[in-house]
Amino acid sequence: MDPVVSIRPLLAIAVAGLAALAVLLLNNRQRLRDLVSPLAAIAMFAIVLSMAPTVLAGGTVELRLFEILPGIDFAFRVDALGMVFATVSSLLWIVAAIYSIGYMRHLNEHAQTRFFACFASSLAAAAGGAFAANLFTLVIFYEALSLVTYPLVYHHEDEEGWRGGRKYLVYLMGASKSALLAALALTYHIAGSLDFVARGLLAGSDASAALLTVVYFCYLFGFAKAAVMPMHAWLPAAMVAPTPVSALLHAVAVVKMGVFCVLRVVFHVFGTGLVVGLGLGIATAYLASFTILMASVYALTRDDLKARLAYSTISQLSYIVLGAVLLSPVAMVGGIIHIAAHAFSKITLFFCAGSIYCASGKRNISDMAGIGRRLPWTMGAFFVASLSMIGIPPTAGFVSKWYLAEGAVAAGETAFLVVLLVSSILNAAYFLPISYAAFFQVEKQEESRTRIREIPLVTIPLVATAILSVLMGIFPGYFLTLADGVIR
Repeated sequence: MDPVVSIRPLLAIAVAGLAALAVLLLNNRQRLRDLVSPLAAIAMFAIVLSMAPTVLAGGTVELRLFEILPGIDFAFRVDALGMVFATVSSLLWIVAAIYSIGYMRHLNEHAQTRFFACFASSLAAAAGGAFAANLFTLVIFYEALSLVTYPLVYHHEDEEGWRGGRKYLVYLMGASKSALLAALALTYHIAGSLDFVARGLLAGSDASAALLTVVYFCYLFGFAKAAVMPMHAWLPAAMVAPTPVSALLHAVAVVKMGVFCVLRVVFHVFGTGLVVGLGLGIATAYLASFTILMASVYALTRDDLKARLAYSTISQLSYIVLGAVLLSPVAMVGGIIHIAAHAFSKITLFFCAGSIYCASGKRNISDMAGIGRRLPWTMGAFFVASLSMIGIPPTAGFVSKWYLAEGAVAAGETAFLVVLLVSSILNAAYFLPISYAAFFQVEKQEESRTRIREIPLVTIPLVATAILSVLMGIFPGYFLTLADGVIR
């Protein structure tokens, strides 16, 4: 099928960018300012969906703007992998925008205009990365995402915020300015181009195995947003941000941009054939497995709910990487659809953490005994999302983990099947006690007299995302079709 030339990829990015500008212009008109983000999110989602029929049919939507150097264009190309990321980020922006309004208003947070402008800008950068036609365009939006989310991380402007923000920027920008820049230069030197190619841009190159291996690991660690150990420490540090930002970082845009970039490198820069030939798949699988298990162990030791969720995110991201580098078709499908499964579930968990904080001021799991009786919708949604993280049917997490497990068997790598099973047990160990304490333990007597109530603008979005976690588990067809299109 011939590519469809269309301005729609640029329009999707422009909607979010213009929303950020509109938020700034409406600084003194709070009601109108707050309406901008939900309306822009709906418009962006509609534009993304308008391209879905073409991509689902096996086609692409393209737009080339201008040439930078021979073989390097600033260009957009909407394919199956990009559509997975764009669908998830644009859909979840709708609920995140509504949630953010309720959260920021209830806590009377300062600098709300800056917050909403940076939030919209981050979605523009995420869409740009999703639709990038080559490494040059991808890295431009990757870097832009780091910069526009930095003010969100230090939002509170206290010592903890500045410290977390510094670590966030040092890790992400430091990795990209060293390893990632080197990888780009070497790729252009080897291939004379930075375009994504179906079977791999570097496949068939006459470069030495040692050089290609260096390039590969420069990409893996240079895209530090993927949080593969040891490039993970920025992620827990970023928990100083307001909870809507944590949801953005851990479910919608930032970390998903990281694993998305890694998948682009595996599938469309190196290609599965070259990854197998160099033995990079198994090496990366062991690294991802180490990250999965160690991050889960760290999560078990954290009493702060957001910190526990942060380490859970580090673990879950490596599921996506593991699926890609196992290189069996079923495992690759599992890794790709886990982008969506994790997003729907993890954003629910962070929304719930924010709802608990808004209603009660509680952050620590040890203080949440009996809170489920006071916040039944919040803790009910938390339980559903926890089941998805563990991989219990009929949730989205079950579908992606099933494909990952089946893919490990198909690849003849039973060691990684054991990793998945142990990880799921650890997931249960650090998630289920929270729900048990919330619903079955007795609340402290002095706390039982404190008025705690759910906030509609905060509660409705988290219930919606919990429902999405179940709906994807029952009807995974859209994402499965896109994943099949990636590996075809």
